[in-house]
Order: sequence, then structure tokens, then C-alpha cells
Amino acid sequence: MQKLAKLAGISARTLRYYDEFGILKPARINSSGYRIYGRPEVDLLQQILFYRELGLSLENIKAIVTSPSFDGTKALRTHHGRLLAKREQLDRLISNVEKTLAEREGRITMSDTEKFEGFKQKMIEDNEQAYGTEARGKYGDEAVDRSNKQLMNMTEEQYAAVQKMEEDMFASLAEGMKTGDPAGEAAQLAADLHRQWLTFFWGSYSPEAHAGVAQMYVDDERFTAYYDKRGAGLARFLRDAVHAYTSKSN
Repeated sequence: MQKLAKLAGISARTLRYYDEFGILKPARINSSGYRIYGRPEVDLLQQILFYRELGLSLENIKAIVTSPSFDGTKALRTHHGRLLAKREQLDRLISNVEKTLAEREGRITMSDTEKFEGFKQKMIEDNEQAYGTEARGKYGDEAVDRSNKQLMNMTEEQYAAVQKMEEDMFASLAEGMKTGDPAGEAAQLAADLHRQWLTFFWGSYSPEAHAGVAQMYVDDERFTAYYDKRGAGLARFLRDAVHAYTSKSN
């Protein structure tokens, strides 16, 4: 176990925890009580560490690697693609920082568009790290890449308009929560603003996907925290308002 821990750059305590957590069991335990790991366990540990690098929780990683449909080769190809995308994002950010430094030193002049591009790229990178794996698993690489492209092509004016749309949605939600009626006028206005906000990033719309995203706000504690910091129960109220909104389209 010590040898594998050193090889992987983690502690023996982490390996023991992975065993206790049920995500990485040793091939066997010898008569002296030492955990023995074989090639399959080493390969699995590599996958776990890849997923950790991408920001997934151990609970999510366990669900992935213990699934009967888990394909290690396919997972590696996915990792490879995401790492290449991450490298491209970092290269763009580095380039933007270098341009910004050059401008501050008086060597070049940056347009507002160039400055804004670096900000958008950072936003995409943060979203990918926080939610990318789940989003790509749920909606597919094509949908996520399309959304990222939509953001990169957004003008500063468009971005400001989208930000205002989100703020108006929060304001309508707050009004709706006062009545406690997710099907009421204010709540339904919030649901419609949420539809417009999503469509701007998606480029298309379906009631089913809209309802699914709203449900995710309740199911995923990270999204719940984002909405509930505006008011306790806001994520659940938005979910209910969106479900009432989308039911009219079915």
C-alpha cells in the first residue's frame, strides 16, 4: 500500500479511506494485514484521481466507477478531451493576461472586446471545473460546447442584458415567494425570465429540459446553495414555478 501511495502521490491514509468508502478495494489482504493492490486497482485509482482533478466529489466518482456500464477506456478518452479543452482555456487566459500586462506597460492597446474575452474564458473554465462533468453527462458534450461557444461570442452589451435578466428573475421570485404561489403571476414571470436566460445560452429550448434543469437546482446542493443564498427555499420555489410553467406546454 505504501508503494502505491507513493507512486500515486497520495497518502496511505487516503488509500485506506478509499477502501473504507468502498470506492477502491485492495485485491487482497495478506496474512500480515497489508493491503495488496494489483493492476486493475492501480488503473481504477488512476481514474479516481482523474475525476478528483476534474473537481468531482467522491460520492459522484463512486457512482460512476461502480456503475455496471462504466467503461475505463471510454472514460480515459473523455478525460483526454477535457484536459485538452482545459489546456486550450488556460492558453487563452495566459495570452489574455500577457496582453493585459503589455497594455499596462504601454506596449500595446487592448480593445474592450479583448479584455472581456479573458473574463468570459475564466467564467467557462470555472463552470467546467464546478459542473462540467455532470452537465456533459446529463446533456452531452455537444450541448455544453454549444453553450460555451454562445458565451464566448457574447458581446459585452449582451452579457449585461443577460445579467439584468437574471436579476429581474430573482426579483420576481422574491415577489412570488411572498404569496407562496409558484403558479402565481410573479412566479410565472420569473419562470419565463428563466426560460429566456437559459435559451440565450442554449440557443434552443424545450419544456422538458427546462423542467430538468429546475429539478437539478433542488437535487444538487451546489445549485441549491447558489439560489438559496438569495433567500431560503428559493431553489425549490423556482423549481415549482418552472414545473408549473412547463406543464402548460405539455
